[in-house]
Amino acid sequence: MTAAPAPAPAPDELAGRIDALMGRARSDLAELVAVPSVFDAEQQPPEKCRQAAAWVRDAFADAGLDDVRLVGTPDGSHAVLGERPGPPGAPTVLLYCHYDVQPAGDESAWHTPPWTLTERDGRWYGRGAADCKGNIAMHLTALRALDGDIPVGLRFVAEGSEEQGGGGLEQYVAAHPEEFAADAILVCDTGNAAVGVPALTTSLRGVAEVRVTVDTLAGNVHSGMFGGPAPDALAALIRMLDSLRDEHGATRIDGLPGDGRWTGAEYDEARFRADAGVLDGVGLVPGGSVADQLWARPAVTVLGIDCPPVVGSAAAVPAHARARVGLRVPPGTDARDATAALAAHLTAAAPWNARVTVERGEPGQPFAARTDGPAYTALGAAMRAAYGRDATREGQGGSIPLCTVFASVAPEAEIALMGVEEPLCAIHAPDESVDPTEIRNMALVEALFLRTYPDAVAAAR
Repeated sequence: MTAAPAPAPAPDELAGRIDALMGRARSDLAELVAVPSVFDAEQQPPEKCRQAAAWVRDAFADAGLDDVRLVGTPDGSHAVLGERPGPPGAPTVLLYCHYDVQPAGDESAWHTPPWTLTERDGRWYGRGAADCKGNIAMHLTALRALDGDIPVGLRFVAEGSEEQGGGGLEQYVAAHPEEFAADAILVCDTGNAAVGVPALTTSLRGVAEVRVTVDTLAGNVHSGMFGGPAPDALAALIRMLDSLRDEHGATRIDGLPGDGRWTGAEYDEARFRADAGVLDGVGLVPGGSVADQLWARPAVTVLGIDCPPVVGSAAAVPAHARARVGLRVPPGTDARDATAALAAHLTAAAPWNARVTVERGEPGQPFAARTDGPAYTALGAAMRAAYGRDATREGQGGSIPLCTVFASVAPEAEIALMGVEEPLCAIHAPDESVDPTEIRNMALVEALFLRTYPDAVAAAR
């Protein structure tokens, strides 16, 4: 006689298991944060990314996945892939995260060492603590809490070059779609509206980027002897960059619509000011609601300028200047068209017939999720059970180009974006941190979802 399967753990039992695993989650995160896995050989040795990839491979193999392996991708990064077969006829869930991180930048701007996980005021600080190594710790905690009792098929992928936008995994997925077939895809690289306020991200802006170079003179010349009629390359660049905004500061690029409206949950202006750290007395850029501007309209940012620094600068007219310009692209706009519009606008805006060269980066397409299927039903119920409140559905100003690739190779899959990141995490900035209660609660959400998703699928048939 075959023994009856053990009863599935109840929500309270799963929550207790996760609580007991939080010490291990912290040690996982500390080990990962200690590895400066920046996918840029000019900033960190490449072996650091390989070290982080190997750590992820070993950890998920230990957590119960099968055939966990490293695969090379076209941009030179390594993705970690794994899987676990489900019962016959069970749906398959793909879990996503990335192990590469942003550079730490000026480490003197951090209050604690960026590569050492440090607890302060109840939060855990360190580069990647939230984006996205905190989500790796969350995945591991959910799988360990389930302890092999998982009624779905699992696939897993951890990306190695997401922050640098190299597109390696995107190209690998497009070339090997069978390895990513799934009924539901959990892209865990976003997060909640606030600590304790669950959210599902249903919209992502895409990204366009250019590097624009301006040349006006054969070389720098003395500002006293030639300043005035001599065309100043830096002044030309400043005028070109300023033309990307209207007189009030809102993004305005020729050929690119800028009047989109967000129809989901609003983003309270006072909360946005606090989340973004807007200084007292400084106004927000006008031109629509906060949600409109964040999630439904293009937004331009001058990411960097090459020009003489103040300290050590000479009294000379600059002959050469360069800038990196980023543009966030809302759903409904093709990122390739947006890149072309940005390049054309900058070129047309150059004064004095200055010589302009524009290098276009690889565009990332925006994304809008389908939210009417059983995966969203199960996730909504799991969030309600874990947080004691309904989840909101929000947009995300950031970009995850891989989502559109997943949608193309698995067109029937429901794609849900969630995770441990929330506005106080300061991702991409000094003093990045994660609230450990978000790791705990989101691990419970994921564990509950994996337990209940088959029932939601059956009910939807």
